[in-house]
Amino acid sequence: MNDNPWLQLCLIATGLYVTYLWWTDYRAAHTAIPAPSSNPFPGATAVPRKALWIAATGAALILAAETCGEIALGLDDEQSKITVLFGIYTLIAAIIEEIIFRGFLVVENRGRTALLCGIIGASLLFALIHPFLWNWDDEGFALTLTAKGWFSFAAVLAGSLWFYTCRFAPWNPARSLLPCFAAHFTKNAGVFAIKAIQGFVAGTW
Repeated sequence: MNDNPWLQLCLIATGLYVTYLWWTDYRAAHTAIPAPSSNPFPGATAVPRKALWIAATGAALILAAETCGEIALGLDDEQSKITVLFGIYTLIAAIIEEIIFRGFLVVENRGRTALLCGIIGASLLFALIHPFLWNWDDEGFALTLTAKGWFSFAAVLAGSLWFYTCRFAPWNPARSLLPCFAAHFTKNAGVFAIKAIQGFVAGTW
């Protein structure tokens, strides 16, 4: 997908539209604007401002640990190259992934054990769908069980667990998705900035 700018543009447009729908539900919950549907998006609720700072700070710390770990293990030269357009896509994808995973893929109202098991299972799925332990190109599907693959897989898994924490932590009493957005956006924006600094951003599209 990093090589297909038209697909990226379509996904960005779709992501912006879904974000608009979520934001419409959020505004309807806090203003006199009628709700567009009887089934609003999950997590379209308010949150204390400090929760956004906590979420973003936690994501930044995870990214810092990931970056330092890659350098310490000599894996920083094995990063994939991306374009500016793909970097923009990852910022929009952060919101869509939060709506799907931290919004819909949760086990609620069935007890704490079910919630935790659901979070772990969904986080493993979230990490697995990112192409670090596998590759699918013109030559077909292949596993890439390298040190870099496992390290990046673990980093994404840790990020997912933090994003779920941002949704269900006591400092987010209304279980808003806004802290999840803040955390994931911070992580992806940080990844893009680090890649740019290290020379792994190649071209506009």
